[in-house]
Amino acid sequence: MKKLLNSFSIFSVLFFFVCSCDVDPEIEESNTVIEAEGISIIVPNGFDFSTQQEVQININDNTKNVRYDVYAYSENKYYAGTETFENQEGEIVTEGFYKSDVLSKLVFSGVPFEGVLSQTISLPKYYDKVYIRRNDNLKYSSSIENIISEKVEYNYSSTNKSLAGKSSLPDIVSDFLYCVNGSAQLFQVDPLTGDLTDLSEMPMGSWTCAIDQENKTLYSIGKSSPYPLMKYSIENDIWEIVANIGRGGPRLDYNYRDGLLYFSTGNKLYTYNPENGINIDSWIINGLHSTSGGDLAFAEDGTLFLCTFSGLYKLELDANDEYQSSRISADNLPFQPTSMTFDSNQELWLANNASSSDLIIMDTQTGGWQYQYGINAGNNTDFGRTINDLTTFKVYTQNTNETDTDGDGILDKDDAYPDNPEIAFELFTPSKYGKGTVAFEDLWPSTGDYDFNDLALSYQAVALLNAQNLAVQLDFICYIKSNGAGFTNGIGFEIESLNPSQIESVTGPIYALNYISLNANGTEANQDKAVVILTDDADYMLEETTISIKFTQPISTNELGVAPFNPFLIVNMDRDKEVHLPYRNTTSLGKSSVEVSGMNKDSDGNFISDNGLPWAISIIHDFKVPKESIAINEAYNYFNSWATSGGISHKDWYKDNPGNRNENKIQY
Repeated sequence: MKKLLNSFSIFSVLFFFVCSCDVDPEIEESNTVIEAEGISIIVPNGFDFSTQQEVQININDNTKNVRYDVYAYSENKYYAGTETFENQEGEIVTEGFYKSDVLSKLVFSGVPFEGVLSQTISLPKYYDKVYIRRNDNLKYSSSIENIISEKVEYNYSSTNKSLAGKSSLPDIVSDFLYCVNGSAQLFQVDPLTGDLTDLSEMPMGSWTCAIDQENKTLYSIGKSSPYPLMKYSIENDIWEIVANIGRGGPRLDYNYRDGLLYFSTGNKLYTYNPENGINIDSWIINGLHSTSGGDLAFAEDGTLFLCTFSGLYKLELDANDEYQSSRISADNLPFQPTSMTFDSNQELWLANNASSSDLIIMDTQTGGWQYQYGINAGNNTDFGRTINDLTTFKVYTQNTNETDTDGDGILDKDDAYPDNPEIAFELFTPSKYGKGTVAFEDLWPSTGDYDFNDLALSYQAVALLNAQNLAVQLDFICYIKSNGAGFTNGIGFEIESLNPSQIESVTGPIYALNYISLNANGTEANQDKAVVILTDDADYMLEETTISIKFTQPISTNELGVAPFNPFLIVNMDRDKEVHLPYRNTTSLGKSSVEVSGMNKDSDGNFISDNGLPWAISIIHDFKVPKESIAINEAYNYFNSWATSGGISHKDWYKDNPGNRNENKIQY
């Protein structure tokens, strides 16, 4: 803050919350009244205002070379804005759309070592589940697991169930139905079980998909202008845009015989070069009773089938270079087909146009059909989402790639660092694409204005793990996102579980002044625990930087603990004046009490004022701090109800959900 405030009248409740505490106060039956200028609310005594939880994930699986990806899981979708697109009926519409963010919340990946994969992660408290995805040589499966008493126990067992009553070809090929929809979800359905597994978030929602089996590549055309041809590497989980097609439509397949994409909309059929998106040829299709929706697919013998909302058709090219269609299915289908594909057994799978699609098998000779999965199948396989197109991906057991370039025991396809034998996996806090925030008031132990913008640190911590799933290095990627103080402040953190000798080196901190003493390994000198000072002057860390901490010996994440560890502010170059999160201990160099002119609001030195007010907050989210002199509950509408409920109500009060924020009172 710029100056000390003599009165406090700017909000009805002030708060403190922490990551994890040295002292974990018990919730008592009595309550504390937090007051400010006659305005008060009641919060449970001992409520620590923390927003994150440490969760231990234990996975047991004795299968060789199987990779796990663990995501934070929520069933809620977020509003992603409006989109103008051509729908399955060929109409141009503008609608709001919602997306799932599950696949953007990757926390860690790993391969079980001696049958066990165990990591400690940090999650926001509003998460009560994790999404565990298993990858056995591109044979995906998944499970949603509850967090119980801050633990997840997952034991893999092969059930070999088959709701469809089918079996795959004997130990040679396994089929998986790859599906896309207008909500930009790429997901897999196992045709033997009906189990659904999310695979990737697409660059754009789509009605189409097709697979080049030889190159393990999926193609899809976006549903909105300029209708990009999107290319997805199944092995590497990477999307790229090939070209803009300039036209939309619902039907697509890949023909391995000529290496071209066959794309259809209305009564037209086009071929495209998948390498550059160039249109090669086009044809008229005659005889379709409806030209809306549907899909096309090549049978193994090269016969081209096409479906629209009026049923299934067989196409034949006539002497005039036009396709003639003959309807196979009856004209009274009770569903509108949106997609179809042939599996390895040459059975034809279709999906229907519904908010929760069914999967259907149809006979190409008679047009007879039956529901296999979905609401209408009556076997408890409600997908809860639309399948706008599907295609078949075949996994050949005999062609497993067992290359291990660096010799660390982890196959290249599962190794995040295939050329480095010391590193194989990554663990992210908060997640692979997420940021956390620690924000401070710097007038401790005097009263502040509680806008928490004196210094706000944005961070992402990445633990680099070896083949045994032990941490060998920690990369702390950070920058100062708000520096509203009138003081010259530094910032650092203490890893309470480690002593300085367990650190081999620290690189990347920014020092501009001369009041920090360092050990030879880069940790701060004269500390009992490992302390890393990120910068001694926040003005010099306004751009993103990476602080790398290498350990002398690999350690488990259970031992390491979770970021941001024990963060603290160094006030105005006064090294022993540290500001910590509530209930956290100072480092060896800090003092828990200092003499101040005026009233000391933290007489017991626990970084909670006599009225229950904090000087530091930590949120495992990209927290937007309030503008200068705007108190936290003026900027965030549901903070009060969250605090008075003891953290039960509005656990995600700080997220960008409708109604949470007063946008004109927040820094961006």
